[in-house]
Amino acid sequence: MAMDKTEALDARARDILRENDMGGFTIPTKGLYPYQFNWDSAFVALGFATFDRDRAWREIETLMGAQWPNGMVPHIVFRRNDPDYFPGPAVWGTEVEPPTSGHSQPPVAASVVRWIHESGTREEGLPRLRALFPKLLAWHRWFHAARDPDGLGIIAVTHPWESGRDNSPDWDTAMEAVSTDGVGDYTRRDTAHVDPAMRPGKLDYDRFLAIVKFGREHGWDPGAIAGQGPFWVAGTGLTMILLRADRDLAALAREIGEEAAIPEIEGWIGRAEEGLDRLWNAETGAYCVRDLRSGALGSAISSTAFLAPYAGIRDAARLGPLMDNLRRILGKVRYGVPSYDPDERKFDSLRYWRGPVWAVVNSLIWRGLEEGGFGDLAERVRGDTAALLTEVGFYEYFCPVTGRGCGGDAFSWTAATWLSGLSPNRAGAAG
Repeated sequence: MAMDKTEALDARARDILRENDMGGFTIPTKGLYPYQFNWDSAFVALGFATFDRDRAWREIETLMGAQWPNGMVPHIVFRRNDPDYFPGPAVWGTEVEPPTSGHSQPPVAASVVRWIHESGTREEGLPRLRALFPKLLAWHRWFHAARDPDGLGIIAVTHPWESGRDNSPDWDTAMEAVSTDGVGDYTRRDTAHVDPAMRPGKLDYDRFLAIVKFGREHGWDPGAIAGQGPFWVAGTGLTMILLRADRDLAALAREIGEEAAIPEIEGWIGRAEEGLDRLWNAETGAYCVRDLRSGALGSAISSTAFLAPYAGIRDAARLGPLMDNLRRILGKVRYGVPSYDPDERKFDSLRYWRGPVWAVVNSLIWRGLEEGGFGDLAERVRGDTAALLTEVGFYEYFCPVTGRGCGGDAFSWTAATWLSGLSPNRAGAAG
């Protein structure tokens, strides 16, 4: 009997994960990203959990195997040298084994571990959960100490790459203050794989590399980076993803009887719930970024603002205007959720994080909307995402106006989003 369309999509998505599996870790896509990336791996694990649960656990275990002694889990793990990727391990100069980048990425792993564990049997999951828990706890502890040393309850981004949203307009003003002196000549590799119109620009890259240079020259010391680093901006995405991950980490602690860890985790949660007020822009009616060097609060809306329900925010005085903004933005595009407000001058429907739709961010948004009681909006976001993947394919990101697939193709976390959150055949899927 011939497969129907959704079964064919399931098969293609599984094939993408298998093809990008490098033996215990998964690359985002061939050519463009030939290494293991932090939050990519977490989402990929959700996809594997729908058809190979052991492999799902191993994806997280392999990622955590690159954890630094101070608890940080890096954003890239360079498990082999690939000259087709820039900047490679020599540029980072982290002097760890395996070689890695020098900063982290949004810590979705604890949430993913909880979802994988709860979608399986306790007998299967408990031993692996017990082994992973202290590593996850150490990573969260590192984030709260290294990226919120003043106890503000909001998490600083030290490099746009750490946010996972490299060239978002959220970072533009702070990036303008980053000196590019001494960066020197270099050859990008990304634009050989993808249309340059879909990637960050040359000046973006100069500034990206200037921040890396500072970290390298200061031995990636978190204190030096917090005190003197050229970029120190509190982001909505990192803060809200970590807040949700802390809630999930507390649930995992209860599951395995790690009661001693719970007061510390609950302290982080309480601090973040209060700290998020520092990101609320009452005039805009949304959570926005705050430059922690200048104190300036942003006024524009990125898609990560809509992670508030996902983070567990239930304040109607905040969520009311925030959801009004989401409805307005969804009314401006054919496919939501654009990564930046289409009414803003800097909106660019094709260029990376300046406008395109990302399936993985959508998956967190619709989960939060469902949990927060915004079923109509959740259905719109889920439906738009399903339409893109069904009609266009498993691209890295998509134009919210036309639906055009952008960036890399055969992309792991997009395939994983289909399998774990969208396929009508996903019985028993994690999450």
